[in-house]
Amino acid sequence: MSGHSKWATTKHKKAVVDAKRGKLFAKLIKSIEVAARSGGGDPAGNPTLADAITGAKRQSVPADNIERAIKRGSGELGDAAAYEEILYEAYAQGGVAVLVECLTDNRNRAAADVRTAITRNGGTPADPGSVSYLFARKGVVLLTKTAGLTEDDVLLAVLDAGAEDVQDLGESFEVVCDATDTHAVRLASAAAGLEVESAETAWLPSLCVPLEDDVAVKVLRLVDALEDLDDVQNVWANFDVSDEVLERVG
Repeated sequence: MSGHSKWATTKHKKAVVDAKRGKLFAKLIKSIEVAARSGGGDPAGNPTLADAITGAKRQSVPADNIERAIKRGSGELGDAAAYEEILYEAYAQGGVAVLVECLTDNRNRAAADVRTAITRNGGTPADPGSVSYLFARKGVVLLTKTAGLTEDDVLLAVLDAGAEDVQDLGESFEVVCDATDTHAVRLASAAAGLEVESAETAWLPSLCVPLEDDVAVKVLRLVDALEDLDDVQNVWANFDVSDEVLERVG
């Protein structure tokens, strides 16, 4: 999980930049719409929607935007866009496996855009199943690290809710659980007085590929190109980049 932890930290910091570009807001709103469409507009009875709303609020998405997204998704404002969830697979330089999660209302457009971004940045599209077996679907809950709070304290608070692992990321704690336990772990964390930064489902790699400067630059460029696509919600990859390499490559 070490590679994932460093990458999660990088993604978390990058989210601030994305928010300024408006990219993150659009993706969070889309997640809310999809959650409301599939499970109803009441977050009390729809854990996926509750987590999506919490994530949007943490990134300062305006309340009016959140409400409109819920109403669009639940059909209160007429027919919402019929977003389809698609998972694309690829290989980046250095044998790095890449999963691309999309929410799109146009499968052909999404497929063409993803394939173009991959091939233009030195990657290779892969057949379904040829990459995904290297990942497991998990829940990831990030908690703010406060003075005196230890990994054991966090584990004690969330173990009964289904937590499998707790890691210290420096400024926060990462709790990993089964994807179906994400909401329960978030609730248990909040009930214990812990500050939840985010709660999401993720594809975590079973094995990470260490990268040095030249290859790291190419892989990060590929990931950036994919994340800039409107239909792409998340990009997951099984690489491990040290703090020193990250600093050198910017």
